[in-house]
Amino acid sequence: MSVRRLWAVTRKELQHILRDRQTFILVLFTPLFLLLLMAYSITVEIENVPVGVLDYDRTGSSRAFYEKIFAGDDLDFYRLAKSMGEIDQLFMRGKIKAALIIGAGFTRQLESLQGLPLQVIIDGTEPESGGFALDHIGWRSEEAVNDILSVQLEALGLQLDTLHPIDLRVRAWFNPSLRSRVDIIPGLISMVMGLPALSVALAIAREREHGTLEQLMATPVAQVELLAGKMIPYIAVGLANVIIIPLFSIWWFDIPFQGSFPLFFFLSILFLFAILSMGVVVGVFIRTQAAALAASFLLIFFPAFFLTGIFFPLASMPEIMRMEGMALPGTHYAIITRGIFLTGAGLDVLWPYGVFLVVLGSAFTAVAALFFKKKLA
Repeated sequence: MSVRRLWAVTRKELQHILRDRQTFILVLFTPLFLLLLMAYSITVEIENVPVGVLDYDRTGSSRAFYEKIFAGDDLDFYRLAKSMGEIDQLFMRGKIKAALIIGAGFTRQLESLQGLPLQVIIDGTEPESGGFALDHIGWRSEEAVNDILSVQLEALGLQLDTLHPIDLRVRAWFNPSLRSRVDIIPGLISMVMGLPALSVALAIAREREHGTLEQLMATPVAQVELLAGKMIPYIAVGLANVIIIPLFSIWWFDIPFQGSFPLFFFLSILFLFAILSMGVVVGVFIRTQAAALAASFLLIFFPAFFLTGIFFPLASMPEIMRMEGMALPGTHYAIITRGIFLTGAGLDVLWPYGVFLVVLGSAFTAVAALFFKKKLA
């Protein structure tokens, strides 16, 4: 491989990136825009879920119970309904996402330490909001019952703790507040950082479509030199995003960064090599820019959305899908970004994923070099 010929192709492609406004925006600004768009559309924090109440008991204890349920800001008390028909209408009109039904005899069974007649109905058309309300009503109910019973038990000379032989204490590591953005955004970084792959696929297709390969056909530039020369500028531009996007995520979304930035930068180079090699393969087999754009989304971005473990755990997928996911650079980079951002993982933990990226990048490059021909046909 000639360094001089490689630099000539690299300089040519770099000049195109700097001169073509659309390509420049695509590789430098679109990843950040896409991160913002997906972060706000996917990682919405659920809160203020409207809940209706139907109280058949209508006692002071039942009223104190459901007032305790709505003590925080996560659930909104919408209305005290008079009948089940009214609850049904509230659901039909979308006014509430959950309903708490307190059965008759609530106070009597509470005082006799029997099971409480409670029912929670959730809106199945929005299971996220309904599940959120169900979880919060569950633990708030336990707190409310404990508060109501404490006075009665003390009068009997008993302590509330004696009724709970299991002392369960839950602690969340790496994301104590359990904010969805803390988990999702490092994964999204691995997705948006793959946008240069689309650009390099379009660049090769553009050469074919516009006939500029005719000029290269008369030169001694080898296939590998041409392909590498086209990849290097996009790696360089992608590295700018390796700095910009994590810093923006830390500042704007308050995402923790626990690991080593030099390690993150190094492993990002390996990811860019792998994902751009994948884009080169698309460009080699596709003849037009429109087809290259469609193929890039179909082969690179759609699988990155569903098969890389960003939104759906790999462990819950069928084995054949897990194998497909392991063939995607984004799968390994998502593990790297989450590991470095959230857990502070080092090279001793992440080196297998770096090796996977090198192997995938080398394999894609070999396939592209094998099938690439410097001709228009």
